[in-house]
Amino acid sequence: MALLKAPSKQPKTTTLQVRLEEEVRHKLDKYAEFIDANASYVVSEALKLLFKKDEEFKRWVGQHNNEQGQETIQRQAFAKNA
Repeated sequence: MALLKAPSKQPKTTTLQVRLEEEVRHKLDKYAEFIDANASYVVSEALKLLFKKDEEFKRWVGQHNNEQGQETIQRQAFAKNA
């Protein structure tokens, strides 16, 4: 059973250029063929799965989002008072 499912609709995308080991690229292409999708979809869904499963990363992102949110609030407050 495939871990990833073929896309049902086309979400908004952006471009990223990456370098892969030849064997990884070959398996990526084969997996895309296996689920009847393109390589970009497989990479995107694999990364989403990684982000969802990695508890340490989720904590790290939560901490950094909070820090960035506080910086934004402070800048907005400073701009209002200026």
